[in-house]
This record gives sequence, structure tokens and C-alpha cells, in this order.
Amino acid sequence: MKTLILGLGNPILADDGVGPRVARELEGRLDLQEATVTETSLAGLDMLDLLAGYDRAIIIDAIQTNGGKAGQIYQFKPEAFNATRHAASPHDVNFATALELGRKLNLPLPQQITIFGIEVKDVTSFREECTPEVMKSVPACAAMVIQELRGGRWS
Repeated sequence: MKTLILGLGNPILADDGVGPRVARELEGRLDLQEATVTETSLAGLDMLDLLAGYDRAIIIDAIQTNGGKAGQIYQFKPEAFNATRHAASPHDVNFATALELGRKLNLPLPQQITIFGIEVKDVTSFREECTPEVMKSVPACAAMVIQELRGGRWS
């Protein structure tokens, strides 16, 4: 099964860079035959090119929820974001909308997608370091991704 592990985020916006940090953590811990590990700051329609051609994708990204605790890790399937689908303009396309469009266009997108969201605290400060609470979650999330990749249950 051809698998992509994708760390999303902007590495110079504090906690927003947690996805790429987890991807870097995984690079040294995985056999290259298990998965392709990459990082990007792309979003929306631009992600379709990255996902095309893979059977499975595991995506790691920052998330902010009401009342969430920084460093908490969540696991989602794309269906969890169906209520967020919208497109006010071609420049305002979120992941759920892009995925739906890609499938309607019959692009060869992964049939299995798992998203790991790490609750973040600061996504507006210009700095390359994550906050300590979020940094502590990087190895834990990497371990969860490896278990997901190898078919184990982490919860």
C-alpha cells in the first residue's frame, strides 16, 4: 500500500509548525519502504497534487478547539470536517472541500485518510520553536502515527 505521511504547517509561526516537526521526527524512525514522509505549508486545492497517487495518507496538523489543552492529540477521519465544506472563492477552499472536489474530478486520491490534530497555543508569533506544551506532544504523535501506519491501535 503506497502511503504518504504529510506534516502540514508553517514552521516559522510557532505552534503552527508542529506538523512539519512530527514529520521530521518520523523521517529517522521509518523505513523508506513503509511510507513517503514530507512536509508542506500548502493548503486547500494545492494539497490535491501531493495526495494524488497514494492509497493512504496520514496527515499531521495544528488544531485549535474551544477549551482544548495545548499538546493534546486528536485523531480524525476526513468525514469529521464535512460540516466545514465551503468555497466562497477559489482561494478559500478548505481540506474537506478540496477532497470532495478531487473525488468528483476522479483524481487518484487516497481511499484511507487519517488526520492527527495537535492542539496548539500560539500560531501567530514569528518564531521557529513551538511552545513547550506542544513540543512535548511531538514524540507522542510520532509514535501514534507509526502505530496507525503499521495497523495498530493507539487509543
